[in-house]
Amino acid sequence: MSRILTTGSPWRVILAFSVPLLIGNVVQQLYQFVDAIVVGRELGVDALAAVGATGSMLFLLIGFAWGLTTGFAIPTAQAFGAGDHAAVRRSVATGTVLTGVTSILLTLVAPLIAGRILELLQTPAALLPQATTFAQVSFLGAGATMFFNYLSAIIRAIGDSRTPLVYLTLACVLNAGLVVLFVGPLGLGVAGAALATVVSQAVSVALCLAHVRRRIPVLHLRRSDWRIGRNDLALHLRLGLPMGFQASIIAIGALAVQVRLNALGADAVAAYTAASRVDGLAVALLQSLGLAVSMFVAQNHGGGRPDRIRRGVAQASVMALIGSVALGIVLVVFGASIVRLFVGDASGDVVDLAHVMLVINGATYALLGVLFVTRGALQGLGHAMIPTVTGLIELGMRLGAAVILGAALGFVGVAWSNPLAWLGAVAVLVPAYLHAHRALARQPLGPTDAVTAETTPIPVIGPVDGSMTVDAVVTRPVPIQPQRARRRTRMTRR
Repeated sequence: MSRILTTGSPWRVILAFSVPLLIGNVVQQLYQFVDAIVVGRELGVDALAAVGATGSMLFLLIGFAWGLTTGFAIPTAQAFGAGDHAAVRRSVATGTVLTGVTSILLTLVAPLIAGRILELLQTPAALLPQATTFAQVSFLGAGATMFFNYLSAIIRAIGDSRTPLVYLTLACVLNAGLVVLFVGPLGLGVAGAALATVVSQAVSVALCLAHVRRRIPVLHLRRSDWRIGRNDLALHLRLGLPMGFQASIIAIGALAVQVRLNALGADAVAAYTAASRVDGLAVALLQSLGLAVSMFVAQNHGGGRPDRIRRGVAQASVMALIGSVALGIVLVVFGASIVRLFVGDASGDVVDLAHVMLVINGATYALLGVLFVTRGALQGLGHAMIPTVTGLIELGMRLGAAVILGAALGFVGVAWSNPLAWLGAVAVLVPAYLHAHRALARQPLGPTDAVTAETTPIPVIGPVDGSMTVDAVVTRPVPIQPQRARRRTRMTRR
């Protein structure tokens, strides 16, 4: 369903919007769990380490593309919050063209340079053949990954976080079955694990497109919408490029960490890979909250509701801190047991190293919670520079941890790279958001600061709450006179 995020209790709206995102992130992490478990148990620890050795490189290129498409959806959310459907369609068309161009470049170039990049990263020789194969197959399917991320982003931008969850879940179930089939009976090795992900995401793209065509008329593009102007391109690139570069900058720091891990040996790479899988599942909650805040802020910014933005971000910060503490306790207590799912009981050194990393991360999740909420708020407001600067800071902190602490403390020093990067980013994000918070307090409320029964329908075909089976509509408020203004009018008449 399309949901207007400019009405209702802010924390309830953010929480309701973030729950499907959380479930989707958890489902996505679970199918990565399946990949890691199948690869680790069927092909061995070296194969698991080979897949893990590609993680930073994949994030460098595909992470850039993901950040790019997420940024393209910000103008869509702002236009939807303002009730400007023509601008929504124009934004979607612009993002589609830019996503397509980026997909073509990734598919053509990245597979050719994957092996050379892995060599430059000093990937252990024993891992290099399988790592190269996994990376090449993954890059060949980059278009499917990009367009699924983009379609999910624009559907979320109009307030619907449930539909992407449905199709992501279907894709994950399909991926789980395919990875077992491709790696096991068909014997395709690590290439089969990558191919399973590509095929499942391609199916997700087809399902999302079919859903948009059937049930979301506001996203139906017309011929005139494809007449994209220079201003449209500039706006989307102004938001998309910094978010893409931010992801790439973070990935460069992760590459430095990967180089240090490669020097520490296969056990260190396998431990970091397994711990990252567990960590990713835990962080899914905080990531979901940050994305929900971004869409909430974008719609309310477009709708002229600075008061809701201020309340919503403050309430989301409290939720993030509560969730951070709970997640940290789970990782500290149960982290080792979860890691054994990947490598079994025979690899005791890998389990011990992975648990050390999980304890360090779990104890500092509060930093990450604040980071996601404040960064999401600034991105929703259209601020591009500060998130990019924080990416540079994270790069510096990760490089320092990898080079200095990694040399002095080994795996433990490398494990501190994430918390130090979070700390550096928060030190900039919090003051930047507080400045924006004070600026929002000085802004007048827009024309939608009150809502009555007078509404204009926005058609969305199909159920809107999971229980209806008839066509339904979602409404947006019509600008009306603020309550205080009406009271002053009555006093003047007296």
